[in-house]
Amino acid sequence: MFPAFLATVLFSVSVIFANRATRVLGGTAANFVRLCLGALLLAAWSHLFGQGLGGDAFGWFFVSGCVGFGLGDLALYQALPRIGPRLTVLLMQCLAAPFAALTEWLWIGTVLTPAQIGAGAVILAGVSLAVAPQDHARVPRSALALGVAFGVAAALGQGLGAVISRKAYVVVAAHGQSVDGLTAAYQRILGGVLFAAPFFGWIVRRERREAAEGGAGPGFLARLREARWSVVINTLSGPSVGVGCYQWALATAPSGVVLPIVAAMPIVVVPFAWFFEGDRPSARSLLGGLIAVAGAVALARAS
Repeated sequence: MFPAFLATVLFSVSVIFANRATRVLGGTAANFVRLCLGALLLAAWSHLFGQGLGGDAFGWFFVSGCVGFGLGDLALYQALPRIGPRLTVLLMQCLAAPFAALTEWLWIGTVLTPAQIGAGAVILAGVSLAVAPQDHARVPRSALALGVAFGVAAALGQGLGAVISRKAYVVVAAHGQSVDGLTAAYQRILGGVLFAAPFFGWIVRRERREAAEGGAGPGFLARLREARWSVVINTLSGPSVGVGCYQWALATAPSGVVLPIVAAMPIVVVPFAWFFEGDRPSARSLLGGLIAVAGAVALARAS
């Protein structure tokens, strides 16, 4: 259980420093830089100790990365500056599970049990309570609505990416192969880099155009130097060391033990968001978060 708790804490820290990097670099640039650095670190492991780009499931892992690391994280980094890390994590972490369960039912045919449907309903009720507009007076309604929409999109990307990864592991098993967790993460993150690159290129071109017109602020490299430690901590605690601890947990304990612990991430992130960002939750928001996490834990145990 220790590596599962460690992974949960690291993932929570990753989101806090992702929020800090986003404030300096902007969401699109912060996401792309994090993906590139993560890809380099995972490539070092995968090509030295793992399977590199090998295996018959590479295409599925790559597509999973386009959806999860690409679409999901692109939306995540747009939600963070609008509604903060606490609400973003709540939306992403708790809604991803029912999205994944529904997608797997529609695509692969995995039947949803009454317990899973009930847990999904509890999650939706808790999230609805937690994101009620009257509990976030500091956030304009338009920004709150857009941030929630991006948070839901992030959850959808994460859930769909997880289902596609499951399809990849089916292909791995069908061909009598094995892929370690960090190699799978490497093959996935490459899809995320490719998906995010055009958006980052558009941002760079826009900043160059603004600089030519004399209206730009500090350049990208200057902002990157300012945010470098936030980017490094975000990358290490997320797709690198965080993922490593998550895979360590799954290798030493049943998923029925690991997943409910990781599902508590929206609660674990609350004290970090309060300490680092001054984001103090209201009683209603905290109650909604607890209900949503309870539903996520129940769904993980029922899966």
